[in-house]
Amino acid sequence: MNIKSHFKFSRQQRSGIFLLLLLIISIQIFYHFVLPKLMDNNPEFDTKDSTISTFIAQIDSLKAVELENRKPKIYPFNPNFISDHKGYALGMTNQEIDRLLAFRKQNKWINSVNQFQSVTKVSDSLLAKISPYFKFPNWVTNPKPKQNNFSQSFSNLPKTESQKLDLNSATAEQLQKVYGIGPSYSQRIIKYRHKINGFHSFIELQEVYGLTLEVIQNIKNNFTIKTPRVITKIDLNKATKDQLVTIKYIDYEVAHNIIEERTLRDGFKSIDELTKVNGFPVNKIQIIKLSLRLD
Repeated sequence: MNIKSHFKFSRQQRSGIFLLLLLIISIQIFYHFVLPKLMDNNPEFDTKDSTISTFIAQIDSLKAVELENRKPKIYPFNPNFISDHKGYALGMTNQEIDRLLAFRKQNKWINSVNQFQSVTKVSDSLLAKISPYFKFPNWVTNPKPKQNNFSQSFSNLPKTESQKLDLNSATAEQLQKVYGIGPSYSQRIIKYRHKINGFHSFIELQEVYGLTLEVIQNIKNNFTIKTPRVITKIDLNKATKDQLVTIKYIDYEVAHNIIEERTLRDGFKSIDELTKVNGFPVNKIQIIKLSLRLD
Protein backbone atom coordinates (compact mmCIF):
# COMPACT_ATOMS: atom_id res chain seq x y z
CA MET A 1 0.00 0.00 0.00
CA ASN A 2 1.49 3.36 -1.02
CA ILE A 3 0.73 5.86 1.84
CA LYS A 4 2.75 8.72 0.35
CA SER A 5 0.37 8.96 -2.60
CA HIS A 6 -2.22 10.53 -0.25
CA PHE A 7 0.02 13.52 0.51
CA LYS A 8 1.08 14.28 -3.01
CA PHE A 9 -0.83 17.20 -4.59
CA SER A 10 -0.62 18.70 -7.98
CA ARG A 11 0.10 22.39 -8.43
CA GLN A 12 -3.59 23.03 -9.09
CA GLN A 13 -4.62 21.24 -5.89
CA ARG A 14 -2.07 23.17 -3.81
CA SER A 15 -3.44 26.44 -5.17
CA GLY A 16 -6.98 25.41 -4.21
CA ILE A 17 -5.93 24.51 -0.66
CA PHE A 18 -4.13 27.86 -0.29
CA LEU A 19 -7.20 29.77 -1.47
CA LEU A 20 -9.40 27.83 0.97
CA LEU A 21 -7.12 28.67 3.90
CA LEU A 22 -7.04 32.30 2.84
CA LEU A 23 -10.84 32.39 2.69
CA ILE A 24 -11.16 30.89 6.21
CA ILE A 25 -8.69 33.42 7.64
CA SER A 26 -10.52 36.29 5.93
CA ILE A 27 -13.86 35.16 7.39
CA GLN A 28 -12.36 34.97 10.88
CA ILE A 29 -10.88 38.45 10.58
CA PHE A 30 -14.22 39.84 9.36
CA TYR A 31 -16.15 38.16 12.17
CA HIS A 32 -13.88 39.25 14.99
CA PHE A 33 -12.73 42.68 13.88
CA VAL A 34 -14.89 44.13 11.11
CA LEU A 35 -18.42 43.01 12.11
CA PRO A 36 -18.32 44.45 15.69
CA LYS A 37 -17.37 47.86 14.28
CA LEU A 38 -20.22 47.70 11.79
CA MET A 39 -22.64 46.90 14.62
CA ASP A 40 -21.37 49.82 16.69
CA ASN A 41 -21.82 52.20 13.78
CA ASN A 42 -25.27 50.87 12.92
CA PRO A 43 -28.04 52.61 14.99
CA GLU A 44 -30.21 49.51 14.70
CA PHE A 45 -27.79 47.73 17.06
CA ASP A 46 -27.33 50.64 19.49
CA THR A 47 -28.29 49.35 22.98
CA LYS A 48 -28.23 52.92 24.29
CA ASP A 49 -30.96 53.98 21.89
CA SER A 50 -33.59 56.26 23.54
CA THR A 51 -36.41 53.87 22.56
CA ILE A 52 -34.75 51.00 24.41
CA SER A 53 -34.05 53.24 27.41
CA THR A 54 -37.71 54.27 27.52
CA PHE A 55 -38.81 50.64 27.31
CA ILE A 56 -36.49 49.66 30.18
CA ALA A 57 -37.79 52.58 32.25
CA GLN A 58 -41.37 51.40 31.67
CA ILE A 59 -40.48 47.91 32.83
CA ASP A 60 -38.84 49.29 35.98
CA SER A 61 -41.91 51.43 36.63
CA LEU A 62 -44.25 48.43 36.30
CA LYS A 63 -42.04 46.47 38.69
CA ALA A 64 -42.21 49.28 41.25
CA VAL A 65 -46.01 49.44 40.96
CA GLU A 66 -46.30 45.68 41.43
CA LEU A 67 -44.07 45.74 44.50
CA GLU A 68 -46.14 48.58 45.96
CA ASN A 69 -49.36 46.64 45.34
CA ARG A 70 -47.96 43.64 47.18
CA LYS A 71 -47.38 45.67 50.34
CA PRO A 72 -50.11 45.20 52.99
CA LYS A 73 -52.59 48.07 52.91
CA ILE A 74 -53.02 50.18 56.04
CA TYR A 75 -56.52 51.24 56.99
CA PRO A 76 -57.43 53.88 59.60
CA PHE A 77 -57.15 52.45 63.13
CA ASN A 78 -57.23 53.50 66.77
CA PRO A 79 -53.62 53.33 68.08
CA ASN A 80 -54.94 52.34 71.52
CA PHE A 81 -55.70 48.87 70.16
CA ILE A 82 -52.44 47.99 68.42
CA SER A 83 -51.68 44.30 68.99
CA ASP A 84 -48.28 42.60 68.80
CA HIS A 85 -48.98 41.50 65.21
CA LYS A 86 -50.34 44.90 64.18
CA GLY A 87 -47.37 46.72 65.70
CA TYR A 88 -44.90 44.42 63.97
CA ALA A 89 -46.65 44.97 60.62
CA LEU A 90 -46.43 48.74 61.14
CA GLY A 91 -42.68 48.51 61.73
CA MET A 92 -42.64 49.00 65.52
CA THR A 93 -40.01 47.26 67.64
CA ASN A 94 -40.91 44.84 70.45
CA GLN A 95 -39.86 47.44 73.02
CA GLU A 96 -42.15 50.09 71.48
CA ILE A 97 -45.09 47.68 71.42
CA ASP A 98 -44.44 46.63 75.04
CA ARG A 99 -44.43 50.28 76.17
CA LEU A 100 -47.83 50.81 74.54
CA LEU A 101 -49.33 47.65 76.06
CA ALA A 102 -47.97 48.52 79.53
CA PHE A 103 -49.52 52.00 79.24
CA ARG A 104 -52.91 50.55 78.25
CA LYS A 105 -52.85 48.05 81.13
CA GLN A 106 -53.02 51.05 83.45
CA ASN A 107 -56.43 51.85 81.94
CA LYS A 108 -54.94 54.91 80.28
CA TRP A 109 -55.72 56.06 76.75
CA ILE A 110 -53.70 57.70 74.01
CA ASN A 111 -55.53 60.70 72.63
CA SER A 112 -53.00 62.37 70.32
CA VAL A 113 -50.12 61.67 67.94
CA ASN A 114 -47.64 63.39 70.26
CA GLN A 115 -48.80 61.31 73.21
CA PHE A 116 -48.36 58.13 71.14
CA GLN A 117 -44.72 59.02 70.46
CA SER A 118 -44.18 60.04 74.08
CA VAL A 119 -45.44 56.65 75.31
CA THR A 120 -43.91 54.34 72.68
CA LYS A 121 -40.73 56.34 71.86
CA VAL A 122 -41.11 55.58 68.13
CA SER A 123 -38.85 57.46 65.73
CA ASP A 124 -39.99 60.59 63.91
CA SER A 125 -39.74 58.80 60.56
CA LEU A 126 -41.99 55.92 61.63
CA LEU A 127 -44.42 58.31 63.29
CA ALA A 128 -44.69 60.35 60.09
CA LYS A 129 -45.40 57.13 58.18
CA ILE A 130 -48.16 55.67 60.39
CA SER A 131 -49.73 58.67 62.17
CA PRO A 132 -51.86 59.71 59.12
CA TYR A 133 -53.79 56.47 59.68
CA PHE A 134 -54.57 57.15 63.37
CA LYS A 135 -58.29 57.39 64.08
CA PHE A 136 -59.26 58.70 67.49
CA PRO A 137 -62.83 58.82 68.91
CA ASN A 138 -64.93 61.75 67.77
CA TRP A 139 -65.02 63.35 71.20
CA VAL A 140 -61.19 63.44 71.18
CA THR A 141 -60.82 64.91 67.70
CA ASN A 142 -63.83 67.22 68.04
CA PRO A 143 -64.22 67.90 71.76
CA LYS A 144 -67.17 69.83 72.99
CA PRO A 145 -66.26 73.39 73.98
CA LYS A 146 -66.50 74.00 77.68
CA GLN A 147 -69.65 75.92 78.44
CA ASN A 148 -70.05 78.40 81.24
CA ASN A 149 -73.83 78.10 81.06
CA PHE A 150 -74.51 75.42 83.66
CA SER A 151 -78.16 75.30 82.72
CA GLN A 152 -77.14 73.72 79.42
CA SER A 153 -74.35 71.40 80.61
CA PHE A 154 -73.45 69.67 83.84
CA SER A 155 -70.57 70.89 85.95
CA ASN A 156 -67.72 68.43 86.47
CA LEU A 157 -67.62 69.42 90.14
CA PRO A 158 -69.19 66.90 92.56
CA LYS A 159 -72.84 67.42 93.49
CA THR A 160 -74.77 66.30 96.52
CA GLU A 161 -76.59 62.99 96.23
CA SER A 162 -79.92 64.79 96.10
CA GLN A 163 -78.75 66.90 93.14
CA LYS A 164 -77.58 63.91 91.11
CA LEU A 165 -79.74 62.07 88.58
CA ASP A 166 -80.25 58.30 88.57
CA LEU A 167 -77.88 56.71 86.07
CA ASN A 168 -80.30 53.82 85.52
CA SER A 169 -83.01 56.17 84.24
CA ALA A 170 -80.87 58.84 82.55
CA THR A 171 -81.72 59.70 78.96
CA ALA A 172 -79.22 60.08 76.12
CA GLU A 173 -79.69 63.87 76.19
CA GLN A 174 -78.91 64.00 79.91
CA LEU A 175 -75.80 61.85 79.49
CA GLN A 176 -74.54 64.05 76.67
CA LYS A 177 -74.41 67.03 79.02
CA VAL A 178 -71.45 65.36 80.73
CA TYR A 179 -68.13 66.57 79.34
CA GLY A 180 -66.58 63.82 77.20
CA ILE A 181 -69.85 62.11 76.22
CA GLY A 182 -71.35 62.55 72.78
CA PRO A 183 -74.24 60.82 71.00
CA SER A 184 -72.18 57.67 70.36
CA TYR A 185 -71.08 57.17 73.97
CA SER A 186 -74.49 57.97 75.39
CA GLN A 187 -76.05 55.28 73.18
CA ARG A 188 -73.36 52.78 74.23
CA ILE A 189 -74.06 53.44 77.91
CA ILE A 190 -77.81 53.00 77.48
CA LYS A 191 -77.36 49.87 75.33
CA TYR A 192 -75.07 48.27 77.94
CA ARG A 193 -77.46 49.33 80.73
CA HIS A 194 -80.30 47.47 78.99
CA LYS A 195 -78.06 44.46 78.39
CA ILE A 196 -77.25 44.00 82.12
CA ASN A 197 -80.71 45.12 83.32
CA GLY A 198 -79.37 48.24 85.00
CA PHE A 199 -76.10 49.24 86.63
CA HIS A 200 -75.20 47.94 90.08
CA SER A 201 -71.98 49.93 90.43
CA PHE A 202 -70.08 52.65 88.54
CA ILE A 203 -67.30 50.06 88.10
CA GLU A 204 -69.46 48.51 85.39
CA LEU A 205 -69.03 51.64 83.25
CA GLN A 206 -65.52 50.37 82.53
CA GLU A 207 -67.20 47.68 80.44
CA VAL A 208 -68.54 50.33 78.05
CA TYR A 209 -66.12 50.51 75.13
CA GLY A 210 -64.14 53.75 74.92
CA LEU A 211 -65.01 55.35 78.26
CA THR A 212 -61.92 56.64 80.04
CA LEU A 213 -61.53 56.86 83.81
CA GLU A 214 -61.76 60.65 83.51
CA VAL A 215 -65.12 60.49 81.72
CA ILE A 216 -66.41 57.90 84.22
CA GLN A 217 -65.47 60.27 87.04
CA ASN A 218 -67.38 63.05 85.28
CA ILE A 219 -70.43 60.75 85.20
CA LYS A 220 -70.06 59.99 88.92
CA ASN A 221 -69.94 63.73 89.63
CA ASN A 222 -73.37 64.18 88.06
CA PHE A 223 -75.17 60.86 88.50
CA THR A 224 -75.84 58.33 91.20
CA ILE A 225 -77.29 54.81 91.13
CA LYS A 226 -80.54 55.13 93.04
CA THR A 227 -82.01 51.88 91.71
CA PRO A 228 -79.11 49.40 91.52
CA ARG A 229 -79.53 46.05 89.85
CA VAL A 230 -80.01 43.27 92.39
CA ILE A 231 -77.11 40.81 92.44
CA THR A 232 -77.22 37.52 94.32
CA LYS A 233 -73.71 37.21 95.66
CA ILE A 234 -71.96 33.86 95.96
CA ASP A 235 -69.98 32.86 99.05
CA LEU A 236 -66.42 32.53 97.76
CA ASN A 237 -65.40 29.95 100.37
CA LYS A 238 -68.37 27.67 99.69
CA ALA A 239 -69.00 28.14 95.98
CA THR A 240 -68.90 25.11 93.70
CA LYS A 241 -67.27 25.13 90.30
CA ASP A 242 -70.67 25.35 88.58
CA GLN A 243 -71.57 28.38 90.69
CA LEU A 244 -68.27 30.14 90.00
CA VAL A 245 -68.56 29.82 86.22
CA THR A 246 -71.82 31.79 86.32
CA ILE A 247 -69.72 34.86 87.18
CA LYS A 248 -68.55 36.94 84.24
CA TYR A 249 -64.87 36.40 83.27
CA ILE A 250 -64.58 33.12 85.23
CA ASP A 251 -64.40 29.96 83.11
CA TYR A 252 -64.07 26.33 84.21
CA GLU A 253 -60.28 26.40 84.27
CA VAL A 254 -60.17 29.51 86.47
CA ALA A 255 -62.94 28.09 88.69
CA HIS A 256 -60.91 24.89 89.14
CA ASN A 257 -57.82 26.92 90.07
CA ILE A 258 -59.84 29.01 92.55
CA ILE A 259 -61.05 25.89 94.36
CA GLU A 260 -57.51 24.45 94.45
CA GLU A 261 -56.12 27.72 95.85
CA ARG A 262 -58.97 27.87 98.38
CA THR A 263 -58.10 24.38 99.60
CA LEU A 264 -54.40 25.25 99.94
CA ARG A 265 -55.22 28.41 101.91
CA ASP A 266 -57.88 26.68 104.01
CA GLY A 267 -60.30 29.30 102.73
CA PHE A 268 -59.84 32.83 101.46
CA LYS A 269 -59.48 35.61 104.03
CA SER A 270 -60.06 38.33 101.43
CA ILE A 271 -61.58 38.41 97.95
CA ASP A 272 -58.45 40.24 96.77
CA GLU A 273 -56.51 37.00 97.35
CA LEU A 274 -58.07 35.79 94.09
CA THR A 275 -55.36 37.77 92.27
CA LYS A 276 -52.93 35.04 93.39
CA VAL A 277 -54.92 32.34 91.57
CA ASN A 278 -53.25 31.00 88.44
CA GLY A 279 -54.91 32.39 85.29
CA PHE A 280 -57.24 34.75 87.17
CA PRO A 281 -58.20 37.89 85.14
CA VAL A 282 -56.66 40.39 87.56
CA ASN A 283 -57.75 43.43 85.54
CA LYS A 284 -61.41 42.37 86.03
CA ILE A 285 -61.23 41.81 89.81
CA GLN A 286 -63.49 44.79 90.60
CA ILE A 287 -66.22 43.50 88.27
CA ILE A 288 -65.94 39.96 89.64
CA LYS A 289 -66.07 41.17 93.27
CA LEU A 290 -69.60 42.47 92.63
CA SER A 291 -70.81 38.84 92.51
CA LEU A 292 -68.86 37.49 95.51
CA ARG A 293 -69.04 37.67 99.29
CA LEU A 294 -67.17 36.22 102.26
CA ASP A 295 -69.32 34.98 105.12
